Amino acid sequence: MDVRGVSKGKGFQGVVRRFGYGGGPASHGSMFYREPGSIGATDPEKVFKGKGLPGRMGNETVTVRNLEVVGVYPERNLLLVRGAVPGPAGGRVLVFKRAS
Repeated sequence: MDVRGVSKGKGFQGVVRRFGYGGGPASHGSMFYREPGSIGATDPEKVFKGKGLPGRMGNETVTVRNLEVVGVYPERNLLLVRGAVPGPAGGRVLVFKRAS
């Protein structure tokens, strides 16, 4: 089955946390630690769409597919699912049956 929810918001994040960039050396006064580095060449004179830059992270609608139903308890209004469900604990999610 599929589960859709809103992921946890993480606020404004840099490129190391948001996209996993490596950054630069953290010693010898490099001052290039956790920064994106060059963001484009001088010839096109623009930044291409999709370039990973700092910005807001999370708080997006996410669908996790192919999760496994472990148990159903209608008297307690519970549906047990194995896998990663998006959003905070106690958050609202939509559950979809997989089309086979």
